Amino acid sequence: MWLVLAVCAAPIVASYAAYYFWQPRDHVNYGTLIEPRKLPDVPLERLGAGAYSLRELEGQWVLLAAAPAGCDGKCVEKLVYMRQVRLAQGKETERVERVWLLTDTGTPDAALLAEHPGLIVVRDAGAVTRALPAPNSALNHVYVVDPLGNLMMRFPADPDPRRMLMDLSRL
Repeated sequence: MWLVLAVCAAPIVASYAAYYFWQPRDHVNYGTLIEPRKLPDVPLERLGAGAYSLRELEGQWVLLAAAPAGCDGKCVEKLVYMRQVRLAQGKETERVERVWLLTDTGTPDAALLAEHPGLIVVRDAGAVTRALPAPNSALNHVYVVDPLGNLMMRFPADPDPRRMLMDLSRL
């Protein structure tokens, strides 16, 4: 009888031991998971199209980057990575949108915008950019917003596009 009890209790004891004493060291995701939070629902200005709200993107996965209009090399690299990661989704491409939050009053270069068809460019008065969590500056990262409108992941300042692709494919 004790043997039957031990056999039945062994999986329960093993599960508690694994949960409390054996923590996996590695994780699967490349981007940093952040506590899901809604972005502020403030009126934004879409470049050349008038008023805009991020709520219009609910139901879509969103890659979001914040940068000034005078986009430097790092900014251009982020935009290219966002475009390529979206295109690499194949048949799921339409489920992913890209947003560039302009953090100043300048106007982006027309040639740069022409290289990124479908990129949503909106001017932020600062409320959304301040809501982006970052160790140093929100301008260094690409963020992921889930279909419910929750900010939920941040990629490193110098991201690896292949690993970004893997994370987005998993999501």
